Amino acid sequence: MNEEHPREGAADKDQDHYAERTVAAAAGTGDGPAQDALAGPPASGDARVDAALAGLNRLSGRPVEEHVAVLEEVHGQLRDILDELAENPGSQG
Repeated sequence: MNEEHPREGAADKDQDHYAERTVAAAAGTGDGPAQDALAGPPASGDARVDAALAGLNRLSGRPVEEHVAVLEEVHGQLRDILDELAENPGSQG
């Protein structure tokens, strides 16, 4: 805490910094939950949704400034799929 930001650090008092370091280290070794997150989402059961979500893989290695465009594209694809399902409820891919 400090005078400029009196609440700063207050939420961190119960934070498990060791666990956070363990997850961060696992991301670098290819083991653990961090690696599972990098593998992408599980299959949804709809090939169109899976193809749209695969577009999120393009985020890795891109500058943060480019993330919005990728996210908007994937979001648009998912909305199109939902709109199609609303019009034709039995048309799951």
